[in-house]
Amino acid sequence: MEHETASDRRRPDAADSATPPSARLLRARVPTPLIKRRLPSGRGATEQPNNTSEGDASLDARFWIAVLVTGIAAGLFGDLMMFVLFGFEHLAFGSGAGDYQSRVERASALHRVASLVIAGAFAGPAWYLLRKHTAGESSEVDEVVWAGDGRLSPRRSLLTGVISEIVIGMGASIGREAAPKLMGGVSGSISAGWFKLNDSQRRLLVACGAGAGLATVYNVPLGGALFTAELMMGSVALPVVLPAVACSLVATAVGWLYLPQHATYADIPPYHYRTSLLLCALVLGPLIGLLATAYIRLIGWISHHHLKGRIAIAGPLGAFAVLGAIGIAYPALFGNGKDMAHRAFLGQGSLLLFLALFALKPLVTALCLGSGASGGLFTPSMSTGAVFGGFAGTAWSMLWPGSPVGAFALIGAAAMLGAAIQAPLAGLVLVVELTHSGFSLLVPIMAATFLATAVSRRLDGYSIYSARLPASR
Repeated sequence: MEHETASDRRRPDAADSATPPSARLLRARVPTPLIKRRLPSGRGATEQPNNTSEGDASLDARFWIAVLVTGIAAGLFGDLMMFVLFGFEHLAFGSGAGDYQSRVERASALHRVASLVIAGAFAGPAWYLLRKHTAGESSEVDEVVWAGDGRLSPRRSLLTGVISEIVIGMGASIGREAAPKLMGGVSGSISAGWFKLNDSQRRLLVACGAGAGLATVYNVPLGGALFTAELMMGSVALPVVLPAVACSLVATAVGWLYLPQHATYADIPPYHYRTSLLLCALVLGPLIGLLATAYIRLIGWISHHHLKGRIAIAGPLGAFAVLGAIGIAYPALFGNGKDMAHRAFLGQGSLLLFLALFALKPLVTALCLGSGASGGLFTPSMSTGAVFGGFAGTAWSMLWPGSPVGAFALIGAAAMLGAAIQAPLAGLVLVVELTHSGFSLLVPIMAATFLATAVSRRLDGYSIYSARLPASR
């Protein structure tokens, strides 16, 4: 058998005669494999579509060193952001027994409102001054990966993240993942400059860092890698998956220096499959797809029309005060929604409580974002799906008893997350990794997530990330 040469890989193989010439040229291996001889069949390795060219983002030695540096930095920044968040959670509501929501519930009505009023009085001027003095500097990781050169402003990103984590700790209804995701991206941007990588390598490295930041703070290394590949880069080809996996695993391991190694949502029971769960999932999936589309549209509209200029100084004060007043009756709305989702996964809640939280959480999150606040949507979106699943499961169980409400909450969370981020594989894996549960429910969870994402994609196609991109210039 002849040795395979570079020209062999560039020219159409006889075995590939059914493949269009343009497609065969695109599937040449770059860099060339170390073993030059083909298998006895004569077929090329690139007939497996993900084993193709690395393109301009060459995975050379400098790139792999940059991946290692990015992973370490993303893990450390994740620890820093969570240190800030936990510190202000304890400062605002103490460090007694129970979770964050329990401590909020024990606080008086005046205490709850005061915490958010102070957060708003601080955040409005802080964000206004930051944006004024860093005008023109980029701190939108999605935009620089999808439409830019991968360069992020370290100072604007860091200060944006710190302010965000402070106000979330004090009760603002926005997601905590935006800051570590952004600082993971900054880690990649800086590392690319140190190692003189090209723009394609920089964008891939920034995407890897963003996924690694999310992986660190939620202890989801596989989910973080899939987040990078499926959502940030839109490809599960080996040249994307390999650095994504490496960066997320390094960052997660580094994050264990400060963060716990157990599941983010601990003690979730091992729910078992029942036919009623699958039938409910088939009904819930398309409905959640419709709801996700409306939710994403709301986020897109509010992101474009959020308060700007001097009025944004007072915006968070007013918005957070309204949230504090609503939170007198519904303290679960404080923070990013982690404890709200956790209780739904445990099946704790009534039909009316689940319905109220499902209706209110998107509205108060949009209120906070509209005031000019910066923050994430990952956990708010997932928690909204969890309480909707809890509501639907409670109602379904009245007609078909036997299935635990928490199982429906898991199905709702995965379906809403997959549709909201337009990445069903990442959504599935993230919920399973976050809870270390749901393995017996994979068929109904997959059914609901597939249907929700397919309906949302067919209707609109935006995600909670693409919907928030600034107006094109």
